[in-house]
Amino acid sequence: MSNASTSGKVIITCAVTGAIHTPTMSPYLPVTPEQIAADAIGAAEAGAAILHLHARNPENGKPDQSPEGFAKFLPTVKASTNAVINITTGGSPFMKVEERVAPAATFKPEVASLNMGSMNFALFHLADKYDTFKHDWEKPQLEATRDLVFRNSFKDIEYILETCYDNNTRFEFECYDTSHLYNLAHFANRGLVKAPFFVQTVFGLLGGIGTHPDDVSHMKRTADRLFGSDYRWSVLGAGSSQLRIAALSAAQGGHVRVGLEDSLWAGKGKLATSSAEQVHMARGIIEGLGLQVATPDEARAILGLKGGDQVGF
Repeated sequence: MSNASTSGKVIITCAVTGAIHTPTMSPYLPVTPEQIAADAIGAAEAGAAILHLHARNPENGKPDQSPEGFAKFLPTVKASTNAVINITTGGSPFMKVEERVAPAATFKPEVASLNMGSMNFALFHLADKYDTFKHDWEKPQLEATRDLVFRNSFKDIEYILETCYDNNTRFEFECYDTSHLYNLAHFANRGLVKAPFFVQTVFGLLGGIGTHPDDVSHMKRTADRLFGSDYRWSVLGAGSSQLRIAALSAAQGGHVRVGLEDSLWAGKGKLATSSAEQVHMARGIIEGLGLQVATPDEARAILGLKGGDQVGF
């Protein structure tokens, strides 16, 4: 942690909609700008210090990475909460990097996500769980991931870094496998990213590392060896592994990410009715361990962020 005042403080990041789940999968998945704003604000009120945001087409729920899509809810969220706003540059795996970086380049957020390597990004197995779909794009897009490589080449990563560099936007480095940590170390060695690195290790996406406790330990050991005291560790567990992996991180001094982007659930067979519900559950784990949830300003201090008054929205 950055100093004594933030020692023992755990940052909860909440990702409220993403591009993975489709409207058929949960009636609670926020799709319209009003729903996205309400879910984000509720998560902040529940204790999330960082809000990780995607946009969607309000008519059919498809991922929308246009700056115009984000403009419909960013001012509302900013006016309603002090939380740090984190804009995705991942967008959807089907998008080109120029499209994916446009909202972060336009709005200059305190934090933007950055995927640290190319990978198979498979969601096709989710399609088998539903007999019918609300929208005609959902099943074909899920099935298409059987032959999808989510491209995040060194050139792509450099492009995103260069596009956002002068904005003093810092990054949530999303690492889905050990190689992604080494890719981050490569950019650190070249001086293209600056400490402290906010490393979000992601577990449970088909195509990335798994959810076994040994997988979590391996990623942390590797990051410890590569970055020492220069990084802040957070975890994202996909699906039913969300809170179990959050507990593993919090118990070891790490931070956690929850939200309907990562999991639709609030217990076995129980759909979460909001991202705030998952934030409350994560908060219970953190406080049960004798730790405290970081406020947005404590998260800013821990991660060395520029401040909410320095963004472009």
